[in-house]
Amino acid sequence: MSQSSHIGYSVVKRKSSLIRYDMHSRNGYYSDMSNRIKELMRERGLSRDDVADGIGAHPITVSKLISGKMKLTTDYLAKFAKVFNVEPEEVISASTGIRKVKVRAHVQAGHWSEAFEWDPEDWYEVAIPDDPDLRTLTLFGAETRGPSMNRRYPERSVVIVAEAISAHEHVQLGKRYVIERERPDGLREATVKKVWRDEAGRIWLLPESDDPRFQEPIPLEGGADDTIRIVGRVVYSVQRED
Repeated sequence: MSQSSHIGYSVVKRKSSLIRYDMHSRNGYYSDMSNRIKELMRERGLSRDDVADGIGAHPITVSKLISGKMKLTTDYLAKFAKVFNVEPEEVISASTGIRKVKVRAHVQAGHWSEAFEWDPEDWYEVAIPDDPDLRTLTLFGAETRGPSMNRRYPERSVVIVAEAISAHEHVQLGKRYVIERERPDGLREATVKKVWRDEAGRIWLLPESDDPRFQEPIPLEGGADDTIRIVGRVVYSVQRED
């Protein structure tokens, strides 16, 4: 790999959106309803102080919210949900075994292609199993475009990606990743590929295609001045029926 190339872990900056939840609360309070705060703390290995820091409150406030001595408002629900990486309603009721993930972009399953995120009004949700191993990770969905991964992901399949910054893991050979390349002029391109290393230690991106045009491995390093980022690892895929 060229010494001028850079490989790092980061996540493409994306627009945030305000998600409104109508849970039929009276005056925005849930004081008469039990909650799962303590259970979620135990599952994620978080202390009372950790959670207090996460919601911007005193630890005593957390204790009062857990016990019901203090009203659990919709504002607190949203803050707890962010800390635990769950939907707000899951703070007060158990998960249904399904996790909803927002599909908010497309990624090229061919050559490098300009990274593109949709306008928030075009986002939609898909459901995947609520895998306990993924509950602490930030997930997003992206539609695949192009034929270079069609043996694995037919056109417009949705890949569910665990963002690298939340996974804190090293690249695993043989796994599939969304990878971004930033050119010196600021252009960002992305692709989804299987990661492989040859006997010389060089890292390659492997297509999985029945199209002869897309069967050659792509070197990961890119150009001499390119910056390569691991956006995240594919953990699920969802395919549409014809």
